[in-house]
This record gives sequence, C-alpha cells and structure tokens, in this order.
Amino acid sequence: MPYPRCQSEQMVKNGTTHNGKPKDLCKDCQYQFVENPESRRISDETQALIDQLLLERLSLAGIARVTGVSERWLQT
Repeated sequence: MPYPRCQSEQMVKNGTTHNGKPKDLCKDCQYQFVENPESRRISDETQALIDQLLLERLSLAGIARVTGVSERWLQT
C-alpha cells in the first residue's frame, strides 16, 4: 500500500503509539504516521464553551473535566 503523501512504498514499522496502534515510517520522506488514526474533532459548540470558560478564568484542569478535552489540547 503506497503512502498517500509521497506515493512511496518503502515504509518500515516504527513502534507504537501510546494506545498501542502501530506506527510506520516512510523511508523516502521520513514522515511518521498511523494508518488508521482515531482522531476526533472538537465540535464548534464545545470550542465556544471552552472560550467562555477561559474568559471566566477557570483552571485548565476544571475546563478539561467539564468539556472532556485534554489539558494538552487546551494549552495549544
């Protein structure tokens, strides 16, 4: 299966993610990726709620608990 970014077929296994999904590394462009990522998008309503909570100067840990997003995502 060719890598969609550069169409190369020279890939090697490159460990696992923190949830145990296998990672691959493209030998041509040196890009590391997961074949079937399970990313979930934060809805616009949740982002609006986060903005309001940040204006209220709540702690990041409290906002993360209420909205269900990670503190790391909030910091970015």
